[in-house]
This record gives sequence, C-alpha cells and structure tokens, in this order.
Amino acid sequence: MKVRIFEIFTSVEGEGILYGTKTLFVRLAGCPFTCFYCDTKESLPLDSGIEYTIDDACQLIDSNLKKQTYKVNFTGGDPLIQHQAVAQLAKYIQEKKIPTYLESSCFDIDRFNHVLPFFDIVKIEFKTKDSDFVDSKHYDKLIDHTFKCLESSVKEKKTTYIKIVVSSKTKLNDFEDLTNQIFKIISKENIDGFVIQPTYGIAEPSLELLLDLYDIVYPHYIDVKVVPQLHKFIGAP
Repeated sequence: MKVRIFEIFTSVEGEGILYGTKTLFVRLAGCPFTCFYCDTKESLPLDSGIEYTIDDACQLIDSNLKKQTYKVNFTGGDPLIQHQAVAQLAKYIQEKKIPTYLESSCFDIDRFNHVLPFFDIVKIEFKTKDSDFVDSKHYDKLIDHTFKCLESSVKEKKTTYIKIVVSSKTKLNDFEDLTNQIFKIISKENIDGFVIQPTYGIAEPSLELLLDLYDIVYPHYIDVKVVPQLHKFIGAP
C-alpha cells in the first residue's frame, strides 16, 4: 500500500480545543472539495505531494517527531481520501502512546468508521452552505454523512468536538438550523467542545456577526468558543 503525503512538520496547534499544543502535522494530499476559504489549496490535487510506502511514511514520521510532542494531527487535503493508509499510520502512532488527532470534513461515514478505532481525538467539522464546500445539489447528502460521523465518534467515546468555520457570508438562519440539527443528534454532555472559527484574510466576519452566532450555540452549549487560527498570528505553518 502507498500513501501520498504533502508535508510533515512540527508546529503549534492553531485551531480547535487543543490550540497551543506542540503537534506533529501529517498533511495528506488530496481533497475534492472547494471551500472558498481553504488555506492549503496546494495540497488539494490528488497527485500533489510525494508517494511513499507505508514503511517509508512511518520512517518519515519518526524522523520528524520531536520530543514532548503532545499529539499527531492527520490533516489535509482530507485524510479520508486515503483512509486505508491513514488507518495504518495512525495505528503506528498509537503504538507509540502518542495521541492521534483526526482533522477531516467527515464526508463519508464508511471511511470514517474505518479509521476511527485508530484516533483518540476527533474534530467533526460541519461546513456551512455558504462555504462553497460542494454545490447545493450535493450539500445535504454530504452533511448527512457528517452527522453520522458525529454520532459514531460520540458512540465510541472519542474526545469529540465540533468546529464550524464562519465568514461574512454566513447566514444566521442557516447556522441556527445546523446547530439545532446537531443538538437533536447529541447532547451537550457528548462533546468536548464547540468552536466557531472565523475566516482569516478573506470574507472575515464582523464581531457583531460572531456574537450573534455565539448566541445561537450558547443555549445548547455554554462552553462554545470563538477561536481564530492562532498560528496565523504567530507566523507558524
């Protein structure tokens, strides 16, 4: 089996509930989606990066793994594009007793369930309709997979948190509908965080909009947080 990796590097986690932690990032190549705010467009082509055998990829991880690394983050692209290889790499990391972290748009429940046993921390990212994730015709089908992934992660008692990227294009009614659907599926006790992440450098939302979005989530989950991309501000990759 081969795996196509765009890059591996150590940095400070800049997003989500574990921002600020020393993290090894394994960025997988390939993503078929078209979010307008994507900041890793160079890793989207399926033929980007370099192809490795699983053994060579494990050696590459070992050579980049620094002391006192808190976790290994599998990101992309989208790791579920190469789910079989990602499962093997994540298992290899788990055997080292280092927490594994999945960062995916959770677009396919079967692929998600294949990798889930090998991940300790799972970010469930819900895309808004205005993200240009996919066309409107396919949006409902793909977001349904995300809901199923959320249920699966909670059922398996993974450290699970929700992230939604918002922009000046985000509509309050759509965001409220999405939030209501989320908390029909799970309860506040099921998740370890709910992050509203503003876009950076493109269609940035106003503070007023961020507060309105916060107020939508708060009645469901009082620990909701607005967390920008920290690494952008400290010049980290």
